[in-house]
Amino acid sequence: MGITVFQERRTDNTLNRLRDLSSPRAKVVRGGEVCRIPGAEVVREDILLLAEGDRIPADGRVLESHELATDESMLTGESVEVNKQAPADRVFAGTMVVRGQGIVAVEAIGNQTELGKIGRSLGDISMESSPLRAEVSELTQRLLAVGAGLCFVLVLLFWALRGDLLHAFLAGITLAMGILPQEFPVILIVFMALGARRMAMHQVLTRRLNAIEVLGETTVLCVDKTGTLTQNRMALVHLSVGGVDLDVTALPEGELPEAYHELLEYALLASEIDPNDPMETAVHKLAVAQLKGTEHLHAQWTLEHEYELTPQLLAMSHLWRSSADKPVVVATKGAPEAIADLCHLGDAERAAISVQVAHLAEQGLRVLGVAKARHQAASRWPAIQHDFDLEWLGLLGLADPLRPEVTTAIAQCRRAGIRVVMITGDHPNTARAIARQAGIDATEILTGQDMDQWDSTALGHRIASVNVFARVKPAQKLKLVEALKAQGEVVAMTGDGVNDAPALKAAHIGIAMGQRGTDVAREAASLVLLQDDFSSIVRSIEMGRRIFTNLRQALTYTLAVHVPIIGLTVLPVMLGLPLILAPLHIAFLELIIDPACSIVFEAEPGSQDLMEKPPRSAAQALLPSASIWLSLAQGGLVSAAVMGLYAFALDSGIRVEMARSAAFVMLVAANVALVLSSRSNLLTWRSLVHPLTTASAWVLGGTVLALALVTMLPFLSQVFCFDALSVWQWMAVFGTGLLLMVPFQVCKICLATKSSR
Repeated sequence: MGITVFQERRTDNTLNRLRDLSSPRAKVVRGGEVCRIPGAEVVREDILLLAEGDRIPADGRVLESHELATDESMLTGESVEVNKQAPADRVFAGTMVVRGQGIVAVEAIGNQTELGKIGRSLGDISMESSPLRAEVSELTQRLLAVGAGLCFVLVLLFWALRGDLLHAFLAGITLAMGILPQEFPVILIVFMALGARRMAMHQVLTRRLNAIEVLGETTVLCVDKTGTLTQNRMALVHLSVGGVDLDVTALPEGELPEAYHELLEYALLASEIDPNDPMETAVHKLAVAQLKGTEHLHAQWTLEHEYELTPQLLAMSHLWRSSADKPVVVATKGAPEAIADLCHLGDAERAAISVQVAHLAEQGLRVLGVAKARHQAASRWPAIQHDFDLEWLGLLGLADPLRPEVTTAIAQCRRAGIRVVMITGDHPNTARAIARQAGIDATEILTGQDMDQWDSTALGHRIASVNVFARVKPAQKLKLVEALKAQGEVVAMTGDGVNDAPALKAAHIGIAMGQRGTDVAREAASLVLLQDDFSSIVRSIEMGRRIFTNLRQALTYTLAVHVPIIGLTVLPVMLGLPLILAPLHIAFLELIIDPACSIVFEAEPGSQDLMEKPPRSAAQALLPSASIWLSLAQGGLVSAAVMGLYAFALDSGIRVEMARSAAFVMLVAANVALVLSSRSNLLTWRSLVHPLTTASAWVLGGTVLALALVTMLPFLSQVFCFDALSVWQWMAVFGTGLLLMVPFQVCKICLATKSSR
């Protein structure tokens, strides 16, 4: 009971810590300072600062709105975004900010919000069981049916042969305690919860425990380029005006040639005033360094209007007013082809720009175009950016270095049979350069425009050998995920934006970026990377494989250890011998089985070649036939050895209590040998003696100590109906039980050889 309570408390504490980590974050103003806190800590009268992609943690009134719009579909069922204006409009907990920014005064939290009122009616709804949980449940029910039948037969047999109904029921209870597989649900819960805790220690947050089951099955890993494969530390390194490139990496501060001043000036004007995007931060950094003290910095200008970048048009424009009597200045930047289109350039000019873009992209640079225009301040803002008379200025080339660990991690994925697919919104040449640096096959590249030409079936056949996708819009990620799933792939997908959420939810494993990701993406995902780097994903897959392998070893051991309990309960009745096991003995054995099948096996580090094997098939059974036969063979060996010793002792004239004591020592020693043999699925003899983990040492050491006390101290031996053994008798029997490791390993080798044929 103590062990069970300890395990449940440890699991609950783990899940509570994970729940705290995974709660949405909120940016609030407290004491005049901006701070980011868990959404659950928001209180009434807090001031919330909202931005695109945030999940709103409380109901509140809008104080300021900058094109603020929210998605309230989870409350209303209407998918149309709702514009919010100050000071009359309200926002609601659980809804998403899909556009703009705003400042909100909190008016209601928790159960008092509109979402909380709905949530109170959902308390009785349970989550759908996972496939692994369903398989364990089915296995448990089958063993339960078999056990109940055997118990009934044993009671009738004992009563018929001995005529003693009381001892018949005692034998039935003993068998029931030994055969019922109560450990299976415990194993699953402990392994998943503690596995999630271990992953959290490696900066990977598990939002859905079912994802741990699927990690080992992953066959395709779809990753963003920026921030996942690269460092997401953009630096503006190239400027291009009139077809002439300038490398600014080694340029002294304030030494930028005059010909490039206007390009950098308008690139800055087209960026946010207080940027979060790494590209815009890089523009700000270079502009401040090179244009300081010139007339090209305009701190006094007022931002009048913005045109946001959209999936339909990869360009954004800012409209600035310098004074009331002058035209508004328009600064535009975005994908070079989009800017060229906005400038209505001719075919010859576009071709020349494409050559320049390709040249920069081949160096692995992200390329942006910049344009300018003037607009009469008195007139209304045009509905679309195409209505401005834009003039082409030049190109920006931004470098985002590859993370140093990426090349090794991708090589590890390749050895593990996992296909890495890179997805980016960059130019195809940029994508090819980065892919080659990372070790991803970039022989063929598809663009988002290419993907739109085919349906899911045709796309599925087309992408079989394509590992790099460029100019991909967030909405097209979903199409890619569905196409891969249709081909039978188990897909893990990374994402960070609001529009990535459908693809993250559709993937078998959605992986959100914890640092730069939005709340929408994080809540749609199964895993959240607290450090946004690719190696964390690879470590997660390796840990998922390790957890599943250890889980299978634990279940195989648990099934094996029940076989001798059944045999040593049934055989004495059938052979007319005194009973070996009573309920008290089974309770003692549970002190070994419960921690061994959960704590000991969960803590095992796993084999070194976990990432040298292909992913396991999703159709593969949790306990394949080879594991079941191994359990039966090993359990049968223990039954035969212990029963043989017991029968020999009785035949030699030894007292029943002494024979029972010796048989029990051998049974526990055989269990220790079974633990040592089952810790690894390796077939080498060296695997039997590889170092114990701390958990294994404590559990096995405590088992041996407890066994010695109850079989060697007379006052304890009498409680268990034993005769106390001498030190030499105890050591001889215990050593014989440990020697069963040899036939256990022979069984593993024989069954592995047979199954491989």
